[in-house]
Amino acid sequence: MRYLDHNATTPLDPRVRDAVIAALADPLLQGNPASVHSTGQRARAAVEQARRAVARALGAEPLEVTFTSGGTEADNLALLGSARALRAAGRPCGLLTSPLEHPAVLAAARRLQREGHPLALVAVDAHGRIEADALRAALRENPEIGVISLAAANHVLGNAYDIPALVRVVREIAPNALVHCDAVQAFGKLPLDFHAWDLDLLSVSSHKIYGPKGVGALVHRRRLALDPLLLGGQQERGRRAGTEPVASLAGFGIAAQLAAAELPARHAHVVALADRLRAGLADMSDVTVHGDRERRVGNTVSVGFEGCDGQLLAMNLDLAGIAVSYGAACSSGTPEPSPVLLALGLTPAAARSALRISLGAGNTEDDVDALLAALPEAIARVRGAEGGGDWREVTPS
Repeated sequence: MRYLDHNATTPLDPRVRDAVIAALADPLLQGNPASVHSTGQRARAAVEQARRAVARALGAEPLEVTFTSGGTEADNLALLGSARALRAAGRPCGLLTSPLEHPAVLAAARRLQREGHPLALVAVDAHGRIEADALRAALRENPEIGVISLAAANHVLGNAYDIPALVRVVREIAPNALVHCDAVQAFGKLPLDFHAWDLDLLSVSSHKIYGPKGVGALVHRRRLALDPLLLGGQQERGRRAGTEPVASLAGFGIAAQLAAAELPARHAHVVALADRLRAGLADMSDVTVHGDRERRVGNTVSVGFEGCDGQLLAMNLDLAGIAVSYGAACSSGTPEPSPVLLALGLTPAAARSALRISLGAGNTEDDVDALLAALPEAIARVRGAEGGGDWREVTPS
């Protein structure tokens, strides 16, 4: 199988796998990290070593890292925890985000709205760009905003955003507001620096950087008040109850180290492959590549095929031994078009025609060429089965 769906998850790096297996097999690491005896303290040392590695990779301090079960929990804790704490303190507690965000952010935003927190969305253009002026206008129109959440990289389009510039706008208009950045799709693909970017909260996940599934982190300012989502223990300094998974965190720490050390080489590799893919797609008819043509994360190509159902096309490519995605993995199984593509102004039919192709460190030119070779037959089969379809292209302005 040629795997071209790295935005959904990445294969476990063999070096990370070895670290996880070693931790699982080490009898000195079998204690509960919260226990005071020597076995527990050895486990605690392994957790803290991972915390230091993740902090270094993100330009943060170890005490600013709270481990979670993944990016979804990190996003939920960032938004629900901070907005509820602001409300309890009598401060502005509304949320401003964009219609392009990951479902973990948008679902948390809707939960807050049901709880009575004001919710506003910043305008985006037909390429999925968020301009400083649009953010400035949204903040001025909504003085009740206390939390702003914007992703560093879009999970569907592969757009990259100038978060430091957007943070400067927030500090200018709403200096007391908290800024959260969902960096799950940016970690390991773009340089990240929590302090240099002047963030208050930042979310990452292990399995997007060739680490184990089931662990992630929320980076936050040390004294930031967060209402915890999980109760019952004082783990993670009271911010996240539950026994830490020592072996998985050991793997996360190694994955974070590798992501930071190998970022330039990995980035250059996937950019070259994505450019090769776009060049091949340009030779096909009735194909539209979505997203920002200039600011891109490097590995992602979102592309629509006129007259095709994206789910059926992905299934046909799977039969040809090629794994790609129809929208985000968290939305798999639903026939509904991607909300991200709809937010660009595409019709539902055009949005349903799109595939997300996301490349990774293990991909080769042969993988890209195999996809380009398989696409014409798969497209013809899907178009023939559907008899065309009501597809209309929306040309970005």
